[in-house]
Amino acid sequence: EIQLVESGGGLVQPGGSLRLSCTASEDTYSKYCMAWFRQAPGKERGGVAAIDTDGYIKYVDSMKGRFTISKDKAKNTLYLQMTNLEPEDTGMYYCAALATSLSYRCDTWQKYNDWGQGTQVTVSS
Repeated sequence: EIQLVESGGGLVQPGGSLRLSCTASEDTYSKYCMAWFRQAPGKERGGVAAIDTDGYIKYVDSMKGRFTISKDKAKNTLYLQMTNLEPEDTGMYYCAALATSLSYRCDTWQKYNDWGQGTQVTVSS
Protein backbone atom coordinates (compact mmCIF):
# COMPACT_ATOMS: atom_id res chain seq x y z
CA GLU A 1 0.00 0.00 0.00
CA ILE A 2 1.38 3.35 -1.02
CA GLN A 3 1.93 5.91 1.74
CA LEU A 4 1.05 9.55 1.07
CA VAL A 5 2.01 12.52 3.23
CA GLU A 6 0.57 15.98 2.60
CA SER A 7 2.01 19.28 3.75
CA GLY A 8 1.72 22.96 3.04
CA GLY A 9 -1.65 23.81 4.50
CA GLY A 10 -2.25 26.71 6.83
CA LEU A 11 -4.08 29.95 7.41
CA VAL A 12 -4.16 32.41 4.53
CA GLN A 13 -6.06 35.60 3.86
CA PRO A 14 -8.59 35.85 1.04
CA GLY A 15 -6.79 36.46 -2.21
CA GLY A 16 -3.69 34.70 -0.98
CA SER A 17 -1.91 31.62 -2.31
CA LEU A 18 -0.72 28.29 -0.98
CA ARG A 19 1.11 25.34 -2.45
CA LEU A 20 0.26 21.94 -1.10
CA SER A 21 2.65 19.02 -1.44
CA CYS A 22 2.11 15.28 -1.27
CA THR A 23 5.09 12.99 -1.03
CA ALA A 24 4.64 9.34 -1.90
CA SER A 25 6.48 6.35 -0.49
CA GLU A 26 7.09 4.90 -3.94
CA ASP A 27 7.33 5.87 -7.57
CA THR A 28 3.88 6.99 -8.64
CA TYR A 29 4.80 8.47 -11.98
CA SER A 30 4.06 5.48 -14.14
CA LYS A 31 1.76 3.41 -11.94
CA TYR A 32 -0.81 5.71 -10.38
CA CYS A 33 -3.33 8.36 -11.11
CA MET A 34 -2.78 11.07 -8.52
CA ALA A 35 -5.39 13.50 -7.29
CA TRP A 36 -6.32 16.15 -4.78
CA PHE A 37 -9.58 16.08 -2.91
CA ARG A 38 -11.17 18.61 -0.61
CA GLN A 39 -13.58 18.28 2.28
CA ALA A 40 -15.17 21.51 3.36
CA PRO A 41 -16.72 21.76 6.84
CA GLY A 42 -20.02 19.92 6.92
CA LYS A 43 -19.65 18.63 3.37
CA GLU A 44 -18.58 15.43 1.72
CA ARG A 45 -15.12 14.99 0.31
CA GLY A 46 -14.93 15.74 -3.38
CA GLY A 47 -12.38 15.76 -6.16
CA VAL A 48 -10.40 18.87 -7.03
CA ALA A 49 -7.96 17.79 -9.73
CA ALA A 50 -6.32 14.65 -11.05
CA ILE A 51 -3.25 13.91 -13.15
CA ASP A 52 -2.54 10.71 -15.02
CA THR A 53 0.72 8.98 -15.90
CA ASP A 54 0.98 10.89 -19.16
CA GLY A 55 0.47 14.22 -17.46
CA TYR A 56 -3.10 14.63 -18.66
CA ILE A 57 -4.96 16.78 -16.12
CA LYS A 58 -8.59 16.93 -15.17
CA TYR A 59 -10.02 19.68 -12.99
CA VAL A 60 -13.40 19.86 -11.41
CA ASP A 61 -15.05 22.74 -13.24
CA SER A 62 -15.33 24.99 -10.19
CA MET A 63 -11.56 24.70 -9.58
CA LYS A 64 -10.39 25.66 -13.04
CA GLY A 65 -8.26 28.76 -13.30
CA ARG A 66 -7.24 29.12 -9.67
CA PHE A 67 -5.82 25.69 -8.90
CA THR A 68 -2.94 23.96 -10.68
CA ILE A 69 -1.97 20.34 -10.15
CA SER A 70 1.49 19.12 -11.03
CA LYS A 71 3.96 16.42 -10.11
CA ASP A 72 7.70 15.99 -9.81
CA LYS A 73 8.92 12.57 -10.82
CA ALA A 74 12.33 12.87 -9.19
CA LYS A 75 10.80 13.80 -5.84
CA ASN A 76 7.78 11.47 -6.00
CA THR A 77 5.78 14.54 -5.08
CA LEU A 78 2.41 15.86 -6.15
CA TYR A 79 1.59 19.55 -5.86
CA LEU A 80 -1.49 21.73 -5.77
CA GLN A 81 -0.85 25.41 -6.37
CA MET A 82 -3.80 27.45 -5.17
CA THR A 83 -4.19 31.13 -5.97
CA ASN A 84 -6.73 33.84 -5.28
CA LEU A 85 -8.08 31.78 -2.40
CA GLU A 86 -11.58 32.38 -1.13
CA PRO A 87 -13.15 31.56 2.24
CA GLU A 88 -15.12 28.84 0.44
CA ASP A 89 -11.82 27.06 -0.24
CA THR A 90 -11.46 26.33 3.46
CA GLY A 91 -11.29 22.64 4.22
CA MET A 92 -9.14 19.58 4.59
CA TYR A 93 -7.19 18.76 1.47
CA TYR A 94 -6.27 15.17 0.76
CA CYS A 95 -3.88 13.58 -1.66
CA ALA A 96 -4.96 10.26 -3.16
CA ALA A 97 -3.69 7.59 -5.51
CA LEU A 98 -5.42 5.21 -7.86
CA ALA A 99 -3.45 2.36 -9.37
CA THR A 100 -3.59 2.42 -13.17
CA SER A 101 -3.71 -1.38 -13.09
CA LEU A 102 -7.36 -1.00 -12.07
CA SER A 103 -8.05 0.59 -15.47
CA TYR A 104 -10.19 3.47 -14.25
CA ARG A 105 -10.03 6.97 -15.69
CA CYS A 106 -8.16 9.24 -13.36
CA ASP A 107 -11.26 11.38 -12.82
CA THR A 108 -13.21 8.41 -11.46
CA TRP A 109 -13.15 10.08 -8.09
CA GLN A 110 -14.99 7.40 -6.16
CA LYS A 111 -12.39 4.74 -6.99
CA TYR A 112 -9.42 6.36 -5.28
CA ASN A 113 -8.41 4.08 -2.45
CA ASP A 114 -5.05 5.25 -1.12
CA TRP A 115 -5.19 8.41 0.96
CA GLY A 116 -2.97 10.73 2.88
CA GLN A 117 -3.91 12.09 6.28
CA GLY A 118 -4.86 15.49 4.91
CA THR A 119 -3.68 19.03 5.40
CA GLN A 120 -5.92 21.83 6.65
CA VAL A 121 -6.39 24.99 4.62
CA THR A 122 -8.17 27.91 6.23
CA VAL A 123 -8.93 31.04 4.25
CA SER A 124 -9.93 33.85 6.55
CA SER A 125 -9.20 37.46 7.26
